[in-house]
Amino acid sequence: MLKGDKVVLRPHRREDVPLAWQFRTDVEVELAGGGDPPRPIPLQQVESEFEKQEFIFAAKGSFAIEAADTGAYIGFCGLFGFDDLARTCELGITIGDKAYWGRGYGRDTVRLLVDYAFRLLNLRKVWLHTASTNERALRCYGACGFVEEGRLRQQIWCNGAYVDQVYMGILRDEG
Repeated sequence: MLKGDKVVLRPHRREDVPLAWQFRTDVEVELAGGGDPPRPIPLQQVESEFEKQEFIFAAKGSFAIEAADTGAYIGFCGLFGFDDLARTCELGITIGDKAYWGRGYGRDTVRLLVDYAFRLLNLRKVWLHTASTNERALRCYGACGFVEEGRLRQQIWCNGAYVDQVYMGILRDEG
């Protein structure tokens, strides 16, 4: 559906479910995101979410991330938490296949999502949050034009320590 230099953002497919389950239960992937603590999720739960169309980011803009060169399913992303009055939404991304970390796939995905939000959904701001320890994500978001808007000190329990939660945003005229 949306094609970048390195990725294609497309609808989720049934064959994505087992890999999405692996990504969501991989401790290293979950810790990199800095969100909720990693926990076991039964494959049946992820299958049920797919059937109910509540899969990953149940939103207007929920996509599977596919490597453009190989067609491999490497993660998922989405826009959610839409505020129709303020014309804003939150962005989330997970590159679950660690072989694709640090190679520009996340950056291409974020740029496609931001363009989709501004050009096609007519939003005026996209925001996100991540752990302050997720240096790879912070570099990616900064390179895509996001700026730090706030920081909640020692907000997240991540890998044995409390770390800051960093909020970042990008406005349409900055994108």
